[in-house]
Amino acid sequence: MAYRKDDGNKEPVCLFSEEHVRLIKDQYKDWFDKSLREEDRQTEGKYFTHSGIPVKLAYTPADIENVSYIEDIGFPGHAPYLRGVYPNMYRGRLFTVRQLAGLGAPEDCNERVCYLLDHGATGVNILFDMPTIRGYNSDDPEAEGNVGACGAAVDSVWDMDAFFKDIDLGTVSTSIVTHLPSTSLVIPGMYFAVAEKRGTPLSKVAGTCQNDFIMETCVGSGYEILPPSVSFRMQCDTVEWICKNVPRFNPISFNGYNLREAGTDAVAEVAIGISNAIATAEELIKRGMKFDDFAPRMSFFWDLHNDFFEEIAKCRASRKVWYKVAKERFGAQNAKSMLMRFHVQTAGVTLPATEPLNNIARSAIQGLAAVLGGCQSLHIDSFDEAYSAPTEEAALVSLRTQQIIQTETGVCSTVDPLAGSYYVEYLTDQMVQRIFDYISKIEGLGGLVQAVESGWLHREIVSYNNKYQEKIENGQMKIVGVNYMKTDNSKTAPIQVFEYPETYSRQKAKLERLRKERNDRNVEEALSILRQKCHTTENLYPYCLDAVRNLATLGEIEELFREEFGLWSFPLL
Repeated sequence: MAYRKDDGNKEPVCLFSEEHVRLIKDQYKDWFDKSLREEDRQTEGKYFTHSGIPVKLAYTPADIENVSYIEDIGFPGHAPYLRGVYPNMYRGRLFTVRQLAGLGAPEDCNERVCYLLDHGATGVNILFDMPTIRGYNSDDPEAEGNVGACGAAVDSVWDMDAFFKDIDLGTVSTSIVTHLPSTSLVIPGMYFAVAEKRGTPLSKVAGTCQNDFIMETCVGSGYEILPPSVSFRMQCDTVEWICKNVPRFNPISFNGYNLREAGTDAVAEVAIGISNAIATAEELIKRGMKFDDFAPRMSFFWDLHNDFFEEIAKCRASRKVWYKVAKERFGAQNAKSMLMRFHVQTAGVTLPATEPLNNIARSAIQGLAAVLGGCQSLHIDSFDEAYSAPTEEAALVSLRTQQIIQTETGVCSTVDPLAGSYYVEYLTDQMVQRIFDYISKIEGLGGLVQAVESGWLHREIVSYNNKYQEKIENGQMKIVGVNYMKTDNSKTAPIQVFEYPETYSRQKAKLERLRKERNDRNVEEALSILRQKCHTTENLYPYCLDAVRNLATLGEIEELFREEFGLWSFPLL
């Protein structure tokens, strides 16, 4: 997939005249040769962004001489959407303040969700413990020691009901962080079943589920993994069914975040996410859907890391790349299909346990970059990330950080305030080109599913991660208080860690009661039908929904998938 500087219909009008650019180049050379010391001149070519883009000492109009404002940048809310997806951006609607909530039993989580909403959160991200993420009931031997740790335990629709006790599902926007497509077939279905039981029409239910097959096959993988092609099928089943039945819900969040946390640079993060979107679109079109039927509900999830200006440029560039893919490759007619809407979470991997209060500054700067990059919703990581699911104090600091950015900094008063910066526009243009090049590399391998099956993506992640860690260890990548300006008493700090000692016993007792009270015949019939449908090309979502309505547990459905589809061993490196 080649990157085209313009639509090919007319010669782009560049920002600066050729004569002006020549003059600037001549004067820049004179400045560089005569005004700088020799040691300053020798630093040129030695500075790079985290993604390897060379960084000059100073930028001028000559560095963006081929950039056309109309074709390459444009106005907010207009193609190519580089400056934002809405004309008025935060003047019209502030980014959603969406903080994480997930710890212990669902009843504990309900208290935290209510606390965040009462203190100004406008959306919530609900997190699950590792057994739930991987599809095991809390009383499964595989879950031992992990129930309720760093996320909520959810086994059945009863738990989802408890999670959202006294919360109107027709008014809150909920991000359900399911990670795997197989659990995205089940857990959001529990959410929809609770809404139906309470009389809330699915037409009013808003939110997002993560639903990314990369999460199963490349990132956070357990030892029982469904094959990539099966996981990808389930991912597409979820997108198809939700787009047709829950019109305000985003059925997928193409997850660059966890890729970046595992080990990629900013270019690969966006390129892999968009490659997944391309593969998903092609599959849904094969199923008979039109691009404009589902593209408006596609969303993306980016990690805002430490390289401040590169991260802003990444956000801006990602919108332009998606616009060109939607318009030129898929022939989108609906403007909403061309808008890349994305959620941002600040980079948890950058928050060390050493001197953890420093993490407040790190997350605030990353959050500011997200807003300057035009995100639609934001989660700012808490300073105790390295220790625990956020404590109440830490969660409130993160929430207040978002509110300070919104109300005290002035950055929401104007759209894309860094537009026109020679450096930012240069980085944005470089990011666009490099993202397209990386997408082309993936397509040369046969597409993203094939890139995963072959182990190529695993090798990319490991290679980057090893290089990144080496830079930390040799001091090239400086971390204040860890390998730079480290004091003699630089150490971890006493931090309250959330305790969840009774979660296992509470969840076990609840499962025992559920199995006694439910209609076993209805459960067996629902699971039997689902088992049969696994071997057809039918969409599995309605059959999973029917199973959870009849009180089948997450673990029962996931075990059925493992039995029917078999397990995959990812390629050893």
